Amino acid sequence: MPRLLSRRNLLSSLAAIPAVVLLAACSDSGEKAVAEDVKPAAPADVMKPAAPAAAKAPEAQGTVDMAALLKPGALPDMQLGKDDAKVTIVEYASMTCPHCAHFHETTLPALKTKYIDTGKARLILREFPFDPSAEAGFMLARCSKDNYFPMVDVLFKQQANWAGVANTKDALLQISKMAGFTQESFEACLTDQKLLDDVRSVQKRGADEFKVDSTPTFFINGKTYKGALSIEEISAIIDPLL
Repeated sequence: MPRLLSRRNLLSSLAAIPAVVLLAACSDSGEKAVAEDVKPAAPADVMKPAAPAAAKAPEAQGTVDMAALLKPGALPDMQLGKDDAKVTIVEYASMTCPHCAHFHETTLPALKTKYIDTGKARLILREFPFDPSAEAGFMLARCSKDNYFPMVDVLFKQQANWAGVANTKDALLQISKMAGFTQESFEACLTDQKLLDDVRSVQKRGADEFKVDSTPTFFINGKTYKGALSIEEISAIIDPLL
């Protein structure tokens, strides 16, 4: 895991974060899936119509105590959905992880429509940054207060425009201004030592207590799943729990 930087270095470090560091913030299983996706199809398969894949729940990679998982941490949990939902999904993510962005852009909208908005499931998002850029992204989302999830959504959608670019600080500033930040509030947010410490505490707790070591990692009613899940996979997990 890359060494986390102190507050005084955070803003300056955003000016030049190499893309290779950002790629380390994702799950190995997700990276392998992307590599497999780009392999050319075998000639014999090209002419065959694709058969619909049967929805199959992926194998859980462990279990955790849900009561311990849901205990309050350094920061209040940010949640989509109702407290009394039958299914609780806790996601540990990094703002600079492409696989996390893929989940939030492709799976989350369908998950929200099918399960969260209908009261069947709730999603708790927890910070697990691997680099200063991801720390900054989460801090800006926290400083957005009630607009936490909209800010997360924008940063994931705009990830290619700020994560790993030549000057991440300036790129984040431009995005933040569109979200209502001023130069002053932007810099005040990113130099908030307590907020930075709290974001790092959320990550440390996830690693120490729940063995999170890659992103995205999901805990669904106590079972652990690593890597970005498709809506078909997550539905196969959730449906038997309802």
